[in-house]
Amino acid sequence: MPKNSPLRLAINGYGRIGRCFLRALLENPADHRLQVVAINEPANLESIAYLSRYDSTHGRFPGRVEIGDNSLLIDGQRIAVSHARQPEAVDWRGQGIDLLVECSGAYGSRAELSRFIAAGCPRLLLSHPGAGGEDVDATIVNGINQHSLSGNERLVSAASCTTNAIVPVLSLLDREIGIEQVLLTTLHSVMNDQPLIDGYHHDDLRRTRSAMQSIIPVSTGLARGVERLLPQLGGRVQAKAIRVPTLNVSAIDLTISTQRPVSAPSINRLLAEAAGGPLKKLIAYSEEAHASIDFNHDPHSAIVDGSQTRTAGTHLVNLFVWFDNEWGFANRMLEVADYWSQRWTQESVI
Repeated sequence: MPKNSPLRLAINGYGRIGRCFLRALLENPADHRLQVVAINEPANLESIAYLSRYDSTHGRFPGRVEIGDNSLLIDGQRIAVSHARQPEAVDWRGQGIDLLVECSGAYGSRAELSRFIAAGCPRLLLSHPGAGGEDVDATIVNGINQHSLSGNERLVSAASCTTNAIVPVLSLLDREIGIEQVLLTTLHSVMNDQPLIDGYHHDDLRRTRSAMQSIIPVSTGLARGVERLLPQLGGRVQAKAIRVPTLNVSAIDLTISTQRPVSAPSINRLLAEAAGGPLKKLIAYSEEAHASIDFNHDPHSAIVDGSQTRTAGTHLVNLFVWFDNEWGFANRMLEVADYWSQRWTQESVI
């Protein structure tokens, strides 16, 4: 790849995260040395164009979206569109793809993901943790461990939206006050693995229930994800997840026992200073009277609601953290792709 030329990206799976990834890039093109040149999505081209133009959650796309010859034309930029259901059915190599952003979630194991590499994609960035996180070369939360990338990786995961939301907060608190134990509950907006009305579509019986009529506990691998990124907390993290009937913006109710004594004001001061300083791109801080909709389309990984901070005694603290589970995560994926590309060298494996 010639120096200073755009990184050529393809998106496989143009659903919620795939569309947010592209839109985040197009809304801030100067921030990234990236260019999406191809999309693979089984849906028809008319639907792809329509859902690029209009979004019930993030609003109308601010640019011009048109249909070309087997392509989208976004503000005049051509993006080739294919509709394959198998990795081998797309000519990735012929399109000169530098990086595939895998957003379908349909491929998790190394064997499955390697099919894209065999078909001509030299590198993959996943919008999910992969099969337990062990089948990728690295799991990256930007702002925490991106410096561990060498440039020689083939399969990299951007973790999950919840991992990106909570790891920067836990990393800061463990460094400053020490963490003994962590209990956290994610209150997550509905997802597309839930039905609008009760249906026989999932082995988890709770997920057969209507997403819009109930608060529904679901399983989560968040504790494993946190411990993978923060190994010093190994064996000290427990997590639960509950789906709530909102379209977007989620929250984490976080309780930690601390090594050093704390108070609500001291914890809030620490988080507010970090949000205004070294972690300002990842963490925001507010004490206003918020509702979840206030953070729709917010690019931060986490927004700490200082009005909800509570302590019991001097070593137990409870925090409330908001996050846009679509937009914040899509922006972190962009940053991982951008940083990773800068680590590639002439000697990188291709």
